[in-house]
Amino acid sequence: MTGEKFIPVARPTLGVEEEQAVARVLRTGWITQGREVERLEAEFAGYVGAAYAVAVSSGTAALHLTLLAIGVKPGDEVVTVSHSFIATANAIRYCGATPVFVDIDPATFNIDPALVEAAITPATRAILAVHQMGMPCDLAAILKVARKHGIVVVEDAACAVGSEILWDGAWQKIGRPHGDIACFSFHPRKLLTTGDGGMVTTSRPDWADALRLLRWHGMSVPAHVRHAADRVVNESYDTLGWNYRLTDLQAAVGREQLKRLPGAVARRRHLAQRYSVALSQVPGIAAPAEPGWARTNWQSYCVRLGPEIDQGRAMQALLDRGIATRRGVMCAHREPAYPKGTWRCGGEDLRHSEAAQDSGIVLPLYPDMAEADQDAVVAALGELAWGKSGSIPVRG
Repeated sequence: MTGEKFIPVARPTLGVEEEQAVARVLRTGWITQGREVERLEAEFAGYVGAAYAVAVSSGTAALHLTLLAIGVKPGDEVVTVSHSFIATANAIRYCGATPVFVDIDPATFNIDPALVEAAITPATRAILAVHQMGMPCDLAAILKVARKHGIVVVEDAACAVGSEILWDGAWQKIGRPHGDIACFSFHPRKLLTTGDGGMVTTSRPDWADALRLLRWHGMSVPAHVRHAADRVVNESYDTLGWNYRLTDLQAAVGREQLKRLPGAVARRRHLAQRYSVALSQVPGIAAPAEPGWARTNWQSYCVRLGPEIDQGRAMQALLDRGIATRRGVMCAHREPAYPKGTWRCGGEDLRHSEAAQDSGIVLPLYPDMAEADQDAVVAALGELAWGKSGSIPVRG
């Protein structure tokens, strides 16, 4: 890196409010899962318009417990995409089931609804639809297929807190849910962070109850309830569970983050629009676009490079200028952890997924990003594309 200033690809927005919230919980003496988690669950459910919200330790935990709660078991299949962070496919395999990968729509980076039905077999238990990088997928089309076959739709909304979808003529938050159940991540790369953590939302009380039980070792009575009781209460463990709890310390941070969320979404949308306008003048760079029925939170702003631009060399050239980027979203089926026999292709191939990984670059975008820094990113891309500062990083 040659520049004095470094522009990261992402940065969480944290302030004195989060510090004070953590201090408040510390003073109570109760720092594991308790009343603060319950308050975050209620506030999050209210924000997205869900009947129930259950907090867990990560987005991966949210996916794993959700698949267990809806009944995914060894021998089952779950239709999803390879083009996602590996946790999507991993959660399926944690249950002993097989991921069935279908290709994406290259315009949105999301699962192609036209390919879903052909991937369904008698072993299909669920469709795991990813709102990739915060961009809502075509749930209406996916649900049409799922309802025809009596299959559960799980939304992997890890990146999509604050995103919206046009539903029955009105804009509604992702997580309502519009499928059957939705899973969020609170990793620092997301718009709402608790350091790490996650949330599941659903309209079904039986699934919510199952999730609450499974996240805490299958414990029949939560510890904070037992400690607050005026009589002796002994818990039992009637089912195998996991230690997937969120702590009250994390929940306190999450409650403050939830207050910041509308402003963070608005700022990211403003910056994304600035990128799109500026990059329209840069050759070899294709900016992402929203379908008319979707409003993304722009968790990531991923551009596509033309075939003449080498992804790796372009990323290095930007890093040399003090600008961090990330490659396009990975494909699980290309990883050593996914040899033949651990997954099935639900179509002819996954060429659009592979092309998106190979030609995509995620540019810096975060609420506190200065417009001058954004202009510097665009200028650096322009220098590379037009060859004003060195030659274009071409393939070959």
